[in-house]
Amino acid sequence: MASGSENDLSCPVCCDIFQDPVLLTCSHSFCKVCVETWWRGKLTQKCPVCKAVSGRKNPPCNLALKNLCEGFLLERDQRGSEDLCSLHSEKLKLFCLDHQQPVCVVCLHSKTHTGHRFSPVNEAAQDHREELKKTLKPLQDKLKLFKQVKGNWTQTAEHIIVQTQRMEKQIKEQFKKLHQFLRKEEEARITALREEEEQKSKEMKEKIEALSREISALSETVRVTEEELRAEDVSFLQKYKAAVERVQQRPLMDDPQLVSGALIDVAKHLGNLTFNIWNKMKEMVCYSPVILDPNTAHCQINVSEDLTSLILGETLKLPENPERLDYFSVLGSEGFDSGTHSWDVEVGDNTSWFLGVAVKSFRWKTVKKMKFGVWMVNFNQGKFTALSRPGPSTVLPVIKKLKRIRINLDWDGGQLTFSDPDTNTHIHTFKYPFDEKLFPLFTTTDLHPLKILLVVSNDNDGNSDHDDAD
Repeated sequence: MASGSENDLSCPVCCDIFQDPVLLTCSHSFCKVCVETWWRGKLTQKCPVCKAVSGRKNPPCNLALKNLCEGFLLERDQRGSEDLCSLHSEKLKLFCLDHQQPVCVVCLHSKTHTGHRFSPVNEAAQDHREELKKTLKPLQDKLKLFKQVKGNWTQTAEHIIVQTQRMEKQIKEQFKKLHQFLRKEEEARITALREEEEQKSKEMKEKIEALSREISALSETVRVTEEELRAEDVSFLQKYKAAVERVQQRPLMDDPQLVSGALIDVAKHLGNLTFNIWNKMKEMVCYSPVILDPNTAHCQINVSEDLTSLILGETLKLPENPERLDYFSVLGSEGFDSGTHSWDVEVGDNTSWFLGVAVKSFRWKTVKKMKFGVWMVNFNQGKFTALSRPGPSTVLPVIKKLKRIRINLDWDGGQLTFSDPDTNTHIHTFKYPFDEKLFPLFTTTDLHPLKILLVVSNDNDGNSDHDDAD
């Protein structure tokens, strides 16, 4: 029985596919030969279906229908030839496991296939489909991963723009306070920021475009292969080798990684802004010995606009860049691998904090496995504890609650000292032969802020003191 599409393309007289179809005035179509035979010997030319009198003895050709019929016949012929053996014109019912090709029952007994192993076509198709699915799986997984990475990179690119807009506003506000003669410096810094934004946005755009091309190529391979998986058994098996080669030849790129430094270097543009223009200012300025790096801040740590204080707050929507810490922490923007450095932190009413130094690769989730890399003092539930890797935890004999903590790093001497600057009381000293760059580490799980105290420099006498002002 003809299929629905074949019925639509069949002549009502001969019940076969239209040959040179013509169109009557009543809109019915017939083979030209059929309608001429039907009218032969009749006084009036009536439609064989509706009996309406045709207005023409030579009805026009139905060109659109003719093209459809020719296409249908060509496709049917191709389908029929695919199912038949090219040597014996027999149905391809078996699959030679040695030659990896469909064969007919005559081929089974031919010399070409002597001693070979055979399988029914449907079983072989199922086995090969499963094999191709397994081969395709790494590409599908890689495609999924690439799309996820692209999503994060897109978020990173958007965050770069947000960072730029936010920092441009901050820079303008600070420069506005420095009076008209600093306008030139302000413009120079904004230009540098814009150039970095353009450079890093361009780099992210190029990465995203490259990844998009890879995703497109993978998608096309997956799409074509999935289409072949849905093909008829014989058609599938005939194209199987090419499909496997196409999938296997598609190189699997290494998992894309967002390298460090992809975000705008906030500290470079905003850190110590007033100190860097000290030579142009003949008045008192403030300087922070440590600048926080918001690109390292946990998503629930809110860093102040001047990058000198942090507080636990609402979860921020931030990109998953490699520098970001995995606990309620933030690192200083500058690491130290020589010399002596000191900074004071106002802890105030904060009842849960960690202060110290750590290597750049430090992560809380791996701290128990670390052999070295972090030295810090913790205050929690009214108790002070010294924690380090290497070294055991030590409860410290500090009785009163402190308002400020002074941290002094002597990198060359291998000492990290904590003290109370208000009473000049020693709290604890770590001793270790440092051999890696160390970054100031700040952690809090309290809703009260931790603030790095500014250093006030007086241009008249050259002395420097820590700023007591809030």
